[in-house]
Amino acid sequence: MDRNSIIGLLLIGAILVGYTIFSTPNAEERAELERKRDSIIQAELVKDSLASIELENARKAQQDEQMSDSLTNNQNADYQDAETLKRLQDSIQAIEQKQKYGVLADAATGDNRIIRLENDKMVVSFSSKGGKVYAVELKNYKTHDGEPLYLFQGDSAINFGYEMLLDNRAVNTNDMYFKYMGDREQITVNENDSASVAFRLYAGEYSYIEYVYQLSDNDWMLDYDVNLVNMNDILAQNVNFIRLNWSARLPQLEKGRKWETQNTTVQYRFDNGDIEKLSERKDEDEASSAGNVNWVAFKQQFFSSFLINDSNFEEPVFSAKTMETGPYIQELHAELTLPYMHEAQKTYDMQFYFGPNKYSTLKSYDRDMEEVIPLGKSVFGWVNRFVVIPLFNWLGNWINNYGIIILIMTILIKLVLFPLTYKSYLSTAKMRVLKPQIEELSKKYPKGKEAEKQKATMALYKKAGASPMGGCLPMLLQMPVLIALFRFFPASIELRQQSFLWANDLSSYDSILDLPFEIPMYGDHVSLFTLLMAVSMIISTKLSNANQASGPNQATMKMMMWFMPVMLLVIFNGYASGLSYYYFLANLITIAQTFIIRKYIVSEEKVLAKLEANKKKPAKPKSKWQKRLEESAKHRGYNPKQKK
Repeated sequence: MDRNSIIGLLLIGAILVGYTIFSTPNAEERAELERKRDSIIQAELVKDSLASIELENARKAQQDEQMSDSLTNNQNADYQDAETLKRLQDSIQAIEQKQKYGVLADAATGDNRIIRLENDKMVVSFSSKGGKVYAVELKNYKTHDGEPLYLFQGDSAINFGYEMLLDNRAVNTNDMYFKYMGDREQITVNENDSASVAFRLYAGEYSYIEYVYQLSDNDWMLDYDVNLVNMNDILAQNVNFIRLNWSARLPQLEKGRKWETQNTTVQYRFDNGDIEKLSERKDEDEASSAGNVNWVAFKQQFFSSFLINDSNFEEPVFSAKTMETGPYIQELHAELTLPYMHEAQKTYDMQFYFGPNKYSTLKSYDRDMEEVIPLGKSVFGWVNRFVVIPLFNWLGNWINNYGIIILIMTILIKLVLFPLTYKSYLSTAKMRVLKPQIEELSKKYPKGKEAEKQKATMALYKKAGASPMGGCLPMLLQMPVLIALFRFFPASIELRQQSFLWANDLSSYDSILDLPFEIPMYGDHVSLFTLLMAVSMIISTKLSNANQASGPNQATMKMMMWFMPVMLLVIFNGYASGLSYYYFLANLITIAQTFIIRKYIVSEEKVLAKLEANKKKPAKPKSKWQKRLEESAKHRGYNPKQKK
């Protein structure tokens, strides 16, 4: 054998040895192979046992046909065989659950127990499956059709669970059966006291995840603590967070489905105080990038469910999906992250709020939760918070009819705004009596001399003490109040299901005629308060136009004023009848004020006489600022009176 042959044989031998070493499983792989082999052996044993039972059953069935006198004994044997079969099936299921859930295998199945915790405001139901809040009933409220009001109810409507890696297996606590740590299924909170319920998800004899809920008397807030006890070695070591999935299908609670849907969304507060929300008018997924959040609200028109964590949720992701038909109007979802450091015991202190969107109630918790009520931003929100709401609540302390409250509030607001209304009318009257003189100027300065005409017109206004903007400015000053009330009435839960005259719910539309078809943008009903508001606005517009001086821009302005009642008739038909009722009253009072001012307070003859007297007065002396401006212009060789 030559040298090359020897080298070749050595190389082949080295390759075989290396492949043998490389393909030999390590200790972990050998353990896994042994586990799989044991599982296969057990499965084969179970299969053989099942086959043996089937053969035995067939043999006994044949014996039954031949030996009718031994029927009773054979029935007992069949029962025993069925019991054996069930035990074997249970063994197979236990093996599968052990492989799938590891240390949580015992919690993968169980009996679902419903525990109820009740105070004077609500009944909170808990499910041992998931250990979660299963349903919330608000005791002092009803749905639009008189049924008990549930914010959500049942497994199909609520999902609340933590995703985590336990024993290197991904699990969701929403699917696990917790152990209820009490003995009563119905617990009532005593006056000036509190009560709690607890659920545990065991991952070993001394390791568990515990939920503790505590409810106090006369409170909408539910304390919620999550305790991780001896879970540091069971949770995956390379994971430093726990992911919470919370989703709910929210039922229709109000009469106007469209309006309620447009006021249902996910709203949340960042740790820097900023408050954001998803769009109410379209389905939306949003991953927050602005920072951590310390509360999340599933907000409806008049009720909300808050989850609060003063230590903040990280990396929040939210979504909303509109449901066009059925008992639900929106499906809202929130994914929230809780940081986790591997500790022997870790507690997360959180809270739920289940209750009404009432400004004073939400504000009392001092977490900016009242911001979910759409009262408007900047000056409009300020007017609502510091003027309208205090006045509304003060009247509510003395009067229990909200139709009367709106009437009195409207009168008070119109009285406060009357000086502005008077100023506006007086300015309009001045412009109207100057109309003949303006027309004379138009004849004096024909086409081509618009600049001279404008200068002469402004000089006339100045001498007479009139201003073309004098009627607009008072109206603009009233706009913040009008817009603030436009936001207040549809958001006021105090008006919910409060009846007045023919309207059975001032927070929704007052239908006097249900149409067999739907008119685009208008709806499928006729709201009487909206109709009255439009008619009163047309009358008010006609009076206003009669008081307006004509001019080149007045035709467009008048057309817009006639268009507004028609537009509001379409828009307000599905709005809160309390809002239409308020505007109807405001228009009636405006008509009355205009009539009184015109007939008894402001006489056009007196206005004209005063304007003529103003013309005869000597020109007002120039101010120091005007004198300095002219002196400065002279030094520069420029006469400010000279036309450029």
